[in-house]
Amino acid sequence: MSMERIVREYTSIREVRGPLVIVEGIGDAAYDEIVEIELASGEKRRGRVLETTRGYAVVQVFEGTSGISPTTAKARFTARTLEVKVSSEMLGRVFNGLGEPIDGGPPLISGVWRDINGDPLNPAARDFPTDFIQTGVSGIDGMNPLVRGQKLPIFSGSGLPHNMLAAQIARQATVRGEEEEFAVVFAAIGVMYDEAMFFRKFFEETGAIKRAAMFVTLAEEPPMIRLMTPRVALTLAEHLAFDLGMHVLVILTDMTNYGEALREISAAREEIPGRQGYPGYMYSDLASIYERAGRILGGKGSITQMPILTMPNDDITHPIPDLTGYITEGQIVLSRELWNRGIYPPINILMSLSRLRGEAYERTREDHANVSDQLYAAYSRAVELRSLAAIVGEESLSDIDRRYLRFGEAFEQRFLRQGFYENRSIEETLVLGWEVLSILPETELYRIKDEYIRKYHPAYKKAAELEARKIKE
Repeated sequence: MSMERIVREYTSIREVRGPLVIVEGIGDAAYDEIVEIELASGEKRRGRVLETTRGYAVVQVFEGTSGISPTTAKARFTARTLEVKVSSEMLGRVFNGLGEPIDGGPPLISGVWRDINGDPLNPAARDFPTDFIQTGVSGIDGMNPLVRGQKLPIFSGSGLPHNMLAAQIARQATVRGEEEEFAVVFAAIGVMYDEAMFFRKFFEETGAIKRAAMFVTLAEEPPMIRLMTPRVALTLAEHLAFDLGMHVLVILTDMTNYGEALREISAAREEIPGRQGYPGYMYSDLASIYERAGRILGGKGSITQMPILTMPNDDITHPIPDLTGYITEGQIVLSRELWNRGIYPPINILMSLSRLRGEAYERTREDHANVSDQLYAAYSRAVELRSLAAIVGEESLSDIDRRYLRFGEAFEQRFLRQGFYENRSIEETLVLGWEVLSILPETELYRIKDEYIRKYHPAYKKAAELEARKIKE
């Protein structure tokens, strides 16, 4: 015998507080239950139950509480959670934070309804991320490679080109050995109008919109919509990946706006604040979003996440990036100092990390791991010597130290720096790595196996080419 969903209607609204409505006389409301608020004018708004106890329920209204009168409004409890209709037809379309079309196109015809909170993956059913994703960006592919199913955030600051880098990755990302392009699910969370238009225009002009679905929430919209947007976007990503077997790249920008919305709602509920006023449960809340990335054993599809966080005052110890770093598998950190010197993408190599890069190394080229380690070691020394040279002067340094300084400049200008539309293969990236390393004496390449030096070092390759030319003549 099937149980019918019973809609209960109440007129006992006790209080309207910020984005919250408190309804009295409720005995059976459930957490996350969807509530319909009807105003005296006939306008209807949706909300969800945040807290319930005997006698009342706290309802968070999606569209905001402006104009809601406790004496005339009605609250209908629907006995269901928030669901969204998802379909492959959503690729090429633009939606609001609740999954409703805003591009002027027709409503979705086919699709399935899914809870926006998703279905938890059995940890035993997860497949370990292994397949290398070529982003075409040397600072990522060469030093901190991304793998399919990974969650690798971009830590940025106000005014830095994180949007450009995310758009470039969305356009260029491919899995080596497979022709299929990534489907892109892009969620703009509380962004300014010009940011939303940048991504929309970019996707349309490059043709990437055909394989992308955009969910856009502007800064002026209520905080509740900001909390829903990444969950709605990830619900579509899960359908594409785990039902249809597609490889999906999810870009969430800006998760700092999400954290601010979480703090705003927490303050309205008068909860005891944690660090810098953020709720104590922010870690688990962020995890409920980030952990929706991954692969399933035996399944073809995958979800790879690249959340973007703008760090307030460039502070990497701020609660949002700090907690994100604990949940995700590394981070790509952007440098204001490199950006001010005109270097794009301004990736701070020494601050960045991909915890799954070892898996990627095994699927690129044999010398990748050694070259990456040597570049790290040499660049770290070059940065230290710059500080020393600023104090004692470059002429006081030894010849080898000055060569390290030359290497550091070449690494930034030739290896890191590349054009917005420049898509480098991993082979091209490694060739550039060898070229900048050739500035140093061979004795300084102590992290690279001798066999790789003889095979890939420009000096040996040039000598081999000259020898082959002599033999041919």
